[in-house]
Amino acid sequence: MGKTTGFKEFDRVVAPYRDPAVRLVDYKEIYTDHNDTELQTQGARCMDCGVPFCQSINTANAAPPASYGCPVYNLIPEWNDLVYRGRWRDALERLHKTNNFPEFTGRVCPAPCEGSCVLGITDPPVSIKNIECAIVDKGFAEGWIVPEPPTQRSGKKIAIVGSGPAGLAAAAQLNKAGHQVSVYERADRIGGLLMYGIPNMKLDKDIVSRRVEVLRQEGVEFIVNADVGKDIDIKELLDSNDALLFTTGSTVPRDLPIPGREGAGVHFAMEFLLPNTKSLLDSKHNDGQFISAKGKDVIVIGGGDTGTDCIGTSLRHQCKSLVNFEVLAKPPLTRADDSPWPIGLPRVYKVDYGHAEASHQYGDDPRVYSVMSKEFIRDENNQLTGVITVNIDDKFQEIAGTEKTWPADLIFLSMGFLGPEHYASEPVGINYDERSNYQAVKGSYKTSTAKVYAAGDCRGGQSLVVRAINEGREAAREIDRELMGSTLLP
Repeated sequence: MGKTTGFKEFDRVVAPYRDPAVRLVDYKEIYTDHNDTELQTQGARCMDCGVPFCQSINTANAAPPASYGCPVYNLIPEWNDLVYRGRWRDALERLHKTNNFPEFTGRVCPAPCEGSCVLGITDPPVSIKNIECAIVDKGFAEGWIVPEPPTQRSGKKIAIVGSGPAGLAAAAQLNKAGHQVSVYERADRIGGLLMYGIPNMKLDKDIVSRRVEVLRQEGVEFIVNADVGKDIDIKELLDSNDALLFTTGSTVPRDLPIPGREGAGVHFAMEFLLPNTKSLLDSKHNDGQFISAKGKDVIVIGGGDTGTDCIGTSLRHQCKSLVNFEVLAKPPLTRADDSPWPIGLPRVYKVDYGHAEASHQYGDDPRVYSVMSKEFIRDENNQLTGVITVNIDDKFQEIAGTEKTWPADLIFLSMGFLGPEHYASEPVGINYDERSNYQAVKGSYKTSTAKVYAAGDCRGGQSLVVRAINEGREAAREIDRELMGSTLLP
């Protein structure tokens, strides 16, 4: 795969982001234009390795989520080689074999494939994510991606509740099999997490709408402002369809119930991010229907992608200061012994786009490690003024004498999600697992209620967009098999 000696001849080059000084004044995507020549050189670095761990998943020895490789089994060595040879359209065909939405994963996926790259044992891995994104972007630019409605219909109807990556992937596959698919979304735009959970600078919403329009022209029906369980009777929906699939995501945030929690100024991350994106799309922020961080001391509690998105959004609001608390210790610069290759997402120190922007703005990385919040401070009018923290050791025990008070006008809680909301599912009586997720075995995706399935974060817990796409595809295959007796879906 690639050039026989390419991995010896060429260094890893990652496509740079736009300059922080430039991108901080807008909400345009942070990415620069693709360089086809450079990407072909990067494709040449792909080794003819015996086992391409980048596209493999260890299902035998690893508890879910799987420990290495691409969750949708992307045929990575194949399209790396095709890009190296300049066969971009063939590369697009191979990419779409396994991934319905590479324009999403090519932008927001943390690339477990690169963490499992065989070249990465001794050298920097192939820049797989850049190549993936370039392939699909070229496909749209060249007009190669067009609606392909099924030639015949099965007469079966499926309702999908939730239009995030799992729901859209399932809809695409089930429609391809000839079923009539209706997707119900409680928000005013289709996309779920992709539309309102990820800021515009990381995933432009025109990119999402473009793919949704392709699906619509292929025959998928989308219903917005449709809050199933409130506006729409779930039992009636189930009775009028041959199958119903829940892909509602994991939307219940983890709280921080310490003294001073009640009152203005402390918000869950999505209370900040969702209205910000909606206001941007509705009015370019002219309607004022969002939480503004302008001129305020901001603290983000919790790391991960969502925490980074809170950082990037606050900076674009022109906040006065910004600090990010992490309860874990600072990760090592290289793989630790407990995170060996081929684990796809090793815990190593990384600087994401928001961290780089904060460093540009304030001169230093905004993250403070091994710190625990003890109390939110409020004045006599119950207005937030700060937070008290204490340092902790590697066993999460408090270190005496390390208490510190930080000024804060706004604090955003970005500590993950506990599970799905249940108001849509309770009327149909499905069972939940010990973490409150919809109980359905991966592989069958059947719940305890006949005709009802669940996939994505609402089933397996908070995870990656690419894993949600995988579960949506697999659930579609099992629904098709159940309805038709057999299936040709991959």
